[in-house]
Amino acid sequence: MPREKEYSEEELIAGCKRNDRQMQEALYRRYFHAMMQMCRRYTDDIDIAMSVCNDGFLKVFKKIDTFAFKGSLEGWIRRIVYHSISDHFRKDSKYVQFMVFEDYEEVISPEIVPGLYLEDLMKLITKLPTMSEKVFRLYAIEGFNHREIGEALGMSENTSKWHLANARKKLQELLKDQSNQYVQNNG
Repeated sequence: MPREKEYSEEELIAGCKRNDRQMQEALYRRYFHAMMQMCRRYTDDIDIAMSVCNDGFLKVFKKIDTFAFKGSLEGWIRRIVYHSISDHFRKDSKYVQFMVFEDYEEVISPEIVPGLYLEDLMKLITKLPTMSEKVFRLYAIEGFNHREIGEALGMSENTSKWHLANARKKLQELLKDQSNQYVQNNG
């Protein structure tokens, strides 16, 4: 089987803007694995992950003309696919905590914070210390790994890991406080 031609990001973007199916397929093939991996972090259901990932790529192709070459193309695609994930799970409130506790050692019951909506969770994230919030968003929301985060923020991988652990610890405290307030007000 002949090896597929490697196109530059500029060629891929220009081709996708022209609605060139070959370029769309090349872009899809180049980034599909990473985006699917990100989707799989939030669901074990391969059909849901595939559907969400493909919805994300559809949005990518529709919005490709808005890519301004500020940052990486992969990062831009990640944000769009992440929004597709968020949109999908927002429809089902039992998945509200999917962003906070993914990859966490203990299983958290969806009922741990009754009455908490995605918007509330996002507000809690803004209460984190600045650098911990940045690392948390890049890792848990946008799907970057600690090496990539370290390079982007000028820190070591271990420092990135510390900030992520710090963010999770503080979010759990904030969620517990939120839960206690809900119980007091509705109990």
